[in-house]
Amino acid sequence: MSNYHIKHLEEYFQVYRKSVREPESFWEEIAEEHFVWRKKWDNVLDWDFTKPEIKWFKNAKLNITENCLDRHLPTRGDKTAILFEPNDPEEQTEHITYKQLHERVSRMANVFKDHGVQKGDRVCIYLPMIPELAVAVLACARIGAIHSVVFAGFSAIALATRINDSDCKLVVTSDGSYRGNKTINLKGIVDAALEDCPGVEHVLVVKRTGESIDIKKGRDKWLQPLLDKAYADCNAEIMDAEDPLFILYTSGSTGKPKGMVHTCAGYMVYTAYTFKNVFQYKEEDVYWCTADIGWITGHSYIVYGPLINGATTVMFEGVPSYPDYGRFWEVVEKHKINQFYTAPTAIRALAKENLSYVEKYDLSSLRVLGTVGEPINEEAWHWYNNNIGQKQSPIVDTWWQTETGGIMISPIPYVTPTTPTYATLPFIGIQPALMDEQGKEIKGNQVEGRLCIKFPWPSMARTIWGDHDRYRDTYFTAYQNNYFTGDGALRDAVGYYRITGRVDDVIIVSGHNLGTAPIEDSINEHPAVAESAIVGFPHDVKGNALYGFVILKETGESRDRDNLRKEINQQITEQIGPIAKLDKIQFVSGVPKTRSGKIMRRILRKIAGKDTENLGDISTLLNPEVVKEIMDNAL
Repeated sequence: MSNYHIKHLEEYFQVYRKSVREPESFWEEIAEEHFVWRKKWDNVLDWDFTKPEIKWFKNAKLNITENCLDRHLPTRGDKTAILFEPNDPEEQTEHITYKQLHERVSRMANVFKDHGVQKGDRVCIYLPMIPELAVAVLACARIGAIHSVVFAGFSAIALATRINDSDCKLVVTSDGSYRGNKTINLKGIVDAALEDCPGVEHVLVVKRTGESIDIKKGRDKWLQPLLDKAYADCNAEIMDAEDPLFILYTSGSTGKPKGMVHTCAGYMVYTAYTFKNVFQYKEEDVYWCTADIGWITGHSYIVYGPLINGATTVMFEGVPSYPDYGRFWEVVEKHKINQFYTAPTAIRALAKENLSYVEKYDLSSLRVLGTVGEPINEEAWHWYNNNIGQKQSPIVDTWWQTETGGIMISPIPYVTPTTPTYATLPFIGIQPALMDEQGKEIKGNQVEGRLCIKFPWPSMARTIWGDHDRYRDTYFTAYQNNYFTGDGALRDAVGYYRITGRVDDVIIVSGHNLGTAPIEDSINEHPAVAESAIVGFPHDVKGNALYGFVILKETGESRDRDNLRKEINQQITEQIGPIAKLDKIQFVSGVPKTRSGKIMRRILRKIAGKDTENLGDISTLLNPEVVKEIMDNAL
């Protein structure tokens, strides 16, 4: 029997040792014993990091939705699969059983097929956090279509870029979405995006807010009437282990977003195994991850990981501050939540508010707390531990990425002793390495370097959609025969890992990866702007916020600065989305550059973070005099 559910530290070390010494036989046991296959694999793993090419469970046949749904029907058919908590606390919670979810997914899959969607076609899903989002994701997987979920906070331009990059033929959206006390017209955003998306043949619209919208004849249809008429059963398409399951876009250090491709079998095995252990999930538990399915956290730990394990997973439409700052804790009490997984940004925002918002609710059901999206700072960790977990519920500070598909470094609750701000030990099967700038591995403990992974794991992204060369160049060329994460880390005296942040031009703001290049490109399109440079600086709530250094053209010099700041942020909102807005914009005559013309962001980061004591030698810069000017006028 494989160790599917690790229960103590000695067992962790025993299982971990096996997983790195004999990875193929380890993952084979897990895969054989805990999943439904239509055909077994020929061999467990083929890999070559130089190409790079990775294949897990080669030639196996399966459908991931049979593992999420069908196999649970005999024993868990009446168990709640998805518990939907609407934005408005007065609106009734919806309990969707495994049997009902199976039927809803089948109907949606049949509607997709009726609209010409076939195996391998791409479907863009641009929806708020409502049950139809999870249903649409699973319906795509049911028929072998590749889902591309785009977070419903992205602008029309950002949406169009993603639709065109993966050549989606169908879009699923809603009339609008609720966000606290606001309503957002999502269909209007989709209409604007589709002006530049010739490949889209159909738009299916969920009625959610009752917004007044345009229905374009021949292209747009209301979804519900189609679902009502659709057949309530749909055969699962037989998929190859390495067939693409979904594309999910993440920011890169160039302007173009990267469509990470995840495949069926390895992703299924790894997300299910990590979910079971990192959250110590038990049969009767109610599990809540507060993320949006528009991000990888929602894919892996709201939809696939929980449902494969037959869990009850909560989908929350709202925000932590509506109708007041007690909303999270009200939901925990209401549904007796056992595992609660959220972002450090949310914790910091809630920690700023009066403790009475927490104290009025009974949080005694909580058994495991988790954080995701960025390393959690010590102050937030202690607030979370003391006030939410009552020092009784271990905190799993999970480190992973869109590219990794599943959690890579994390404590296992009640197994791994925790240390604030540390992601602690690698998960089963994960072989981390710290590298120096020369590309050599740094051995031993109490060291710091660039975080790489030495050996493939089942849920790793296989490529970037349509651009395998970029996949190789981004992740596999910096450190030969290693996957480079883009993060720095340190390893302490006992071998615990602490993530120290990005070492490339990507900034994590409120847990979201934002590449500097697309934001700078957007700013530079403003008619008054000559050039710009973006860096992150520490922020009490977001972790990092964005600081823009903007050089104006001669024509912009006479403009009112406050109006310019508003216009620049408005332009960013329209082209990327409000998550990429700048907190500070400083107008400068120049930015520090090397003699070859490269912007010295390291110096700008120090100035933005008010750490100007250690700027290093600036005499070799092309324009050292500009540094003092920027420092004197820093915001």
